[in-house]
Amino acid sequence: MDVPETVVTALADREVAGRRCLEAGAGAGNATAGLLANGAERVYAVTNDRDHARTTRRRAGGDRGDRGDTDSDGDRLAVLEADLRAVPLPDDSVDLITAHGLCNVLDPAALSSVAGELSRVAAPGAHLVVDDYEPLPDDAAIGELFAVENAASELARGRPALTFYPAAFLRRFFAGHGWEFGRERTLLEPVPWTESHVSAHADEAASTAADCPEGPGDALAATSRDLAREIGSESVGRMYSLAFRFPD
Repeated sequence: MDVPETVVTALADREVAGRRCLEAGAGAGNATAGLLANGAERVYAVTNDRDHARTTRRRAGGDRGDRGDTDSDGDRLAVLEADLRAVPLPDDSVDLITAHGLCNVLDPAALSSVAGELSRVAAPGAHLVVDDYEPLPDDAAIGELFAVENAASELARGRPALTFYPAAFLRRFFAGHGWEFGRERTLLEPVPWTESHVSAHADEAASTAADCPEGPGDALAATSRDLAREIGSESVGRMYSLAFRFPD
């Protein structure tokens, strides 16, 4: 499996080999790929998105159907379709947790619930690696698209789709959940928001807008598509990595 350079850099100073690991919010399985490549004893990839679960299984060469607990890659991987606010693992059961691009899709209430669960499943001495994005500069064009995506989500679901937390905030936040801060490093600066990224966010905004009242929904969908055409791609902002340790 190819491992993105951001994941390679984020895990470079963590001991992964022989560890029981959790990828919180599997997405495309980027962190799962990095954990397996670095010799993790066991990786639990947790996501509430069935398409993401399938992608992670296939990427690891373990697509054996739609079973939620499919194991693969030498029985080192379990993809669990579950809500991170109720992680289906016992207390003190994992040694290393990754949250790669997770926090920005959690509103503050969900972030607090997820952080509590990550602390619950962490064994004494466990490590946590949080990789995410600083808030964008005010003049970032893609910020306008994210604002439209958030407006559609607020109208349709009553919550934002994206929340960009400063690194300093997450340092204090996870410390408040019992984690000891270890280090911070830059993964990308500027962040390359490619045409495919921009298009995906425009599609998500338009899809969500379809669940809004017809007038505002139509306007938001049209605006998202117009912005995607205008933006194309943009390199702006910073992606960072924070590492923490749970006390013994």
